[in-house]
Amino acid sequence: MSTDQNFPSEKVVSEIAAPQVARPFNQRGRVERREVLRAGAAGIIGTIFGGKSANATGLFSRLMGDSASAAEAAPRLATLGDYVWLTPTKLGGGAQVQDLATGKTMAWIEYWNYGDSCPIAHHLAAFPSADPRKGFEFVNSTQGGQNVLIYGIPTQIREHGMLDPLWGQGNQIYRVGFDGQQMNLLENVAETTGIGLGVHTVIFPDASGFTVADGQKDVVAFFNRATGNQKTTVIDAFRFDWRGNEPDGVLEDNWFKGGTVRVSRLLKAPDTGLYDYRGVKGNKLDWEMVPMGEYLAYSGQLPGDSVKTLTGADNCVHHPIHPLSLVTLRMFAAGVVIDRTTMEPVACISSPDGTTKESIPVKKIADGIWDIKLDNVVSSGHECGFGPHGKWFTMTNNTRQNSMGVFDCSDRDPRNWKRVAEFKDSHWVGSTPSPFHITYSMDGSKMFVSELHRKPAKSAIVVVDTNTWTTIKRFENVGVDLQTMHVTYDGKYVLAIFSGFQRLEGGTFVFTQDTLEPVGYIPNFGGHHDCVIVPRNNEELIHSRCTTV
Repeated sequence: MSTDQNFPSEKVVSEIAAPQVARPFNQRGRVERREVLRAGAAGIIGTIFGGKSANATGLFSRLMGDSASAAEAAPRLATLGDYVWLTPTKLGGGAQVQDLATGKTMAWIEYWNYGDSCPIAHHLAAFPSADPRKGFEFVNSTQGGQNVLIYGIPTQIREHGMLDPLWGQGNQIYRVGFDGQQMNLLENVAETTGIGLGVHTVIFPDASGFTVADGQKDVVAFFNRATGNQKTTVIDAFRFDWRGNEPDGVLEDNWFKGGTVRVSRLLKAPDTGLYDYRGVKGNKLDWEMVPMGEYLAYSGQLPGDSVKTLTGADNCVHHPIHPLSLVTLRMFAAGVVIDRTTMEPVACISSPDGTTKESIPVKKIADGIWDIKLDNVVSSGHECGFGPHGKWFTMTNNTRQNSMGVFDCSDRDPRNWKRVAEFKDSHWVGSTPSPFHITYSMDGSKMFVSELHRKPAKSAIVVVDTNTWTTIKRFENVGVDLQTMHVTYDGKYVLAIFSGFQRLEGGTFVFTQDTLEPVGYIPNFGGHHDCVIVPRNNEELIHSRCTTV
């Protein structure tokens, strides 16, 4: 999701003391020389904490001394580890992969080149590869259609006819292969299956398949994994619809006075074997809900064909141990748990304080139809994730609470999951700043939360102790529009990508996982919205785009 330009008004909050605070971007004064030297010694490519700026004539020499050559610098750049770094370029319409050991861009792809007249490269996930430098595959969802119009760009793309017909409407799901030299488009899953979705892409823990969700359509699909020239098939697909108790009164009451979520299994056409959800087909909204933008729907500021039925089924994450997947319903900060052994919804949990801590019953109405009754709705929500050891699950509660519900999810039966805690950083006062994307340290002892501020303010990172569910450190002023984070699989570093609302500053901020020391920045060119270190096996996969979004 992209940063909301129209956040509701918020109170001006003075800076509140936290256990530790680091400011990578110091606007108040010069960073001490010893910090620059320490960062330079780490060998991170890029401009680091007030050190000399890199330029085209002396990138390595300015960072490592005038005598350093590119060959001499490469081993020191390997400080980050032997990994490849995959990122989508959002409005650039493609993806790129960087070698973290050398700083080189290994390959890139742009979907414009394949006839997509309006690709918005959204979220991606990579399948494991024993040697990613020799090859790997990934799946990248894309948006399109009127979503290109929400960024404040004075574009004439619609007038020029580039949003029509099918190939300008977006919701393509591209499967891409890197062969060791270049990226190649292997398949458009939307074209193969008839299901076009544009938001979160998440791989199963055993790497046998993946899910893609779309909060504009309220559709979540489960796909089997294909490789090479094979074609992807659909395991199952579901639509989530809302029936409010008071749909004819004030629009806000349609959601916050309770109602029923209906889950329906989608069917493909018997004559073609395809589903009917290509392009904008099935969109309830004309464009996506931006982060913390659920209020735009319930205040009547988001147009669409079926706004009142909106649930915001935006993502689907997977438990690292049990064959269970959880679909987030943004309008309610609730999660519907689907058992992948039966492909049926079996439980529902609610994250906000003031709603039930117990599992909400899922009632089967008929074959392929289930109802979930929500007696009260307190707040909307957004991103979420399972801890790497399967002990807990957390979900953000945005717009009205700005907190995070914490669940004990260790039981195989999700009907036994309970909300056991609520985490709230002291800075989360009013409507923003708000918790956004999350990830965990390799041992699960820490949770890292990107804290989104209104544009053009720079986002922060909150580090949470998962034993006490308290803030132990904050990194302030990291970068505008901070998005997802990723931990290197050796547990040494955390990489946080920020996109600057696609047209401002961008890059990757790096800090140490254990000691929580800021290291520096590495460049990423374009408006990046997601990030993945390509996993080498299934053990690394569960720390990738598998359990968290």
